[in-house]
Amino acid sequence: MNYLAHIYLSGFNDDIKIGNFIADFIYGNQYQKFPTDIKKGIILHRAIDTYTDSHYIFRLSKKRLFPSFRHYSSVIVDMFYDHFLAKNFNTYSDQDLNQFAESFYEILYQKMDDLPEKVHQIYPVMVKYNWLVRYQYINDLKHILRQMNKKTKFPTRLDDSVVLLIEHYDSFETEFFDFFDDIIKEQSKMLKALDIN
Repeated sequence: MNYLAHIYLSGFNDDIKIGNFIADFIYGNQYQKFPTDIKKGIILHRAIDTYTDSHYIFRLSKKRLFPSFRHYSSVIVDMFYDHFLAKNFNTYSDQDLNQFAESFYEILYQKMDDLPEKVHQIYPVMVKYNWLVRYQYINDLKHILRQMNKKTKFPTRLDDSVVLLIEHYDSFETEFFDFFDDIIKEQSKMLKALDIN
């Protein structure tokens, strides 16, 4: 799952959302230094990732990409699933996606002083290009993937994956819907285990 899905699956607690968002920048036991709810958000993020990586539908989507993109195929499926979540956001939320995104950007801004340096680096770009909303548009998704190429050690052509997205669009979208139904059911168990209301 990528940023939009992680934030959505955090529920309604702002600190849980923040923890879930920053989790990729927190290693090992570093999460222990954060306030309780941000810490829970980091743990929730890790639980979501573990569930996602082992899910048969996610693996099916990944398999379609693996011959061309190898171990980056997981990252690409994360992005594709955020595309489908953004595109179909009103299926899962009563809140408009633009409002949801603006609210989260403001939450993040208010807590910025306590967040990792990496978040300080990506926040302006995330807001400027409105990632959470723009995921729904294939051209913008391609642009974001192209930007990600610069962060990989070897040439990856991640943006070329959009060709496969278009070619197998209905299959990827069906897989997203089936997977997301499953993870929403699992989410309630994860939140309960962490005593998140």
